[in-house]
Parts: sequence; C-alpha cells; structure tokens
Amino acid sequence: MNIRTDWTLEEIREIYNRPLLDLMFEAATIHRENNAYGEVQISSLISIKTGGCKEDCSYCPQSIKFNTDITVHPLMQLAEVKRKALTAKENGASRVCMGASWREVRDNRDFDRVLEMVKEVNDMGIEVCCTLGMLTYEQAQKLKESGCFAYNHNIDTSRDYYDKIITTRNFDDRLETLDNVRKAQMTVCCGGIIGLGETDEDRIQMLHTLSTLEVHPDSVPINALVPVKGTALENNKRINIDEMVRMIATARILMPKSVVRLSAGRNEMSLAEQAMCFMAGANSIFAGEKLLTTPNPDIDEDMRMFKMLGLKPRAPFKDVQKLEEVEA
Repeated sequence: MNIRTDWTLEEIREIYNRPLLDLMFEAATIHRENNAYGEVQISSLISIKTGGCKEDCSYCPQSIKFNTDITVHPLMQLAEVKRKALTAKENGASRVCMGASWREVRDNRDFDRVLEMVKEVNDMGIEVCCTLGMLTYEQAQKLKESGCFAYNHNIDTSRDYYDKIITTRNFDDRLETLDNVRKAQMTVCCGGIIGLGETDEDRIQMLHTLSTLEVHPDSVPINALVPVKGTALENNKRINIDEMVRMIATARILMPKSVVRLSAGRNEMSLAEQAMCFMAGANSIFAGEKLLTTPNPDIDEDMRMFKMLGLKPRAPFKDVQKLEEVEA
C-alpha cells in the first residue's frame, strides 16, 4: 500500500466523519493488509522522575502550577529502574518507556544518569523509549548512542488549540524536537490527547499534522484525558468510546504502518470497548499498574484479555527497518 504524507484536511475530515461501522471496517481492512493482525506491542512506562515540572500543561498533575496529590520524587536510582524494567520484560513488555517530568533536557549529571539507564535497559534486550521533554539534536544523538530506540514527544492537540492547553512552550517547539529525534535516527513516538475540551476539527487537524510529517511517527499514542483533581481540567467529562474508536480508526487509515497505541484512559474501558479499539487498528498498549501518575489495568487482567481476543505480544525490535534504508 502506498504510504501517503500529503493528506489534505478535507480528505481527513471526510474519513473521520464516516459512519462508525464503515470507518471501523475500512480501518480493520487496512490494518490486516499492513500489519501482523492480532499482534500487540506491550509497553511499560516507568516514571523515573515524578512531579515538580514547571510547565503548565492543563491536564497534568505533575505541574507545579497545580495542587494535586502527586508526591514529588527525584530521579530514580539505576538499580530501581533495572528492577522495574526486568519485571516489565517478564510480564511480556517489549518496550520500556522512561519518563521524566522535565520541560527540557539539560546537559548535567541527571542527563548522564539517564544515559546510563538507557544503556543498561537496552542491554536487557528491550526497546528503550524516553520521554524527557524538549531535546537538542546533540542530546538526541547522545540518547541514540546510548541505545535509545524511540523518543516520545506528543503534540497533544491541534496547533490552533495548543495555547489553550499549554502556554510555557509552543507548537513549533514540539515539532523541532521531533525533527531532532528523526535526524538522530531514533524512531518517533508522537500522538495526542482527546477530551481536553477540543472540537472534532481540532482532532482532525492534529491527525493532519501527524500524517503529513515527512515520515509518519513510528508509534502514535492516542490518549483519553483522565481528569485529575487539582488540575485545570479536573471537571472535564470523560470521552465516549466512539470518540476513541473514531480517532484510532482514522489514525490507522492515514498511517497504515504506524503502531497505534491505545494509551491513557484504557483503565475506564470495558473489555468489549477495548476490543473495538483493537478491531479499529490499535496494536499497542501500555501495561503495568500506572501510566506515570494515572491508574492502568492489571497485567493479569490484560493477559486474560489477550487470550480471550486471540492477541499475542509483539517481540522487541520486530520488523525494524533502518532509517538509513528508508531515506535512501
């Protein structure tokens, strides 16, 4: 199938607004044609540094702008990171994502410690993903050289709605970091959040940004807002399942080869609702008790779901094609 990066807003709008069952059917067909259907990547998220962030992201309990119940923790010790990564691997995870609540990476001893964490976890035979905030090209290179496989940096929402959610950085800051990650030849993990108060048009514009990048993100997390008491969005209503399915299905059609991750908000979904998401093209989940600071389904519960639905975990580094070959 031809991978397009020239989608127009009108085309995406037409796809997004199709009747849900028609949309799901097309997405499921494209998913079967382009991916190992029924194979799901299990990722585990470790918060290596929690809270105390000076950003003002309206949804985030880790921001110093909000009074939440989050306990601030300094950078985790290497031994603890290795222990958690080993547990994740034993539970079937092929990727471990290490998240630090920083606005941007600084060239200091903490970053040196993160580079050591990356090397040690990579040596376990697990894909390492980091989400540490904004990166320079040189910092991205250091992460790559240490064994970092992927870097997560979500655009969150549309360009037009962005400053309603975050004012301490801008949309182009996000895109610059994504560009630095690509240049350093790490894979890109980039998606967004729905339920922030945005419109359908904002969601369409967000998908347009992702699907018209020079190279599609290798991984596209679709998050549903989990309102947290004390944040600016604590009173937002939870999204309906049809909204999540519509986003996943549209993302699958626009970015056929990307891994589409059913991310935050999964804890509130029934097994049947999650099955709809897998049918619509989701082929990755986060597993483990928490996603940074919000609850997540129990791993045993997930394994029962996998067995019932006939899903199987994806192996690490599967079907990885070198970026140099893609660009050649």
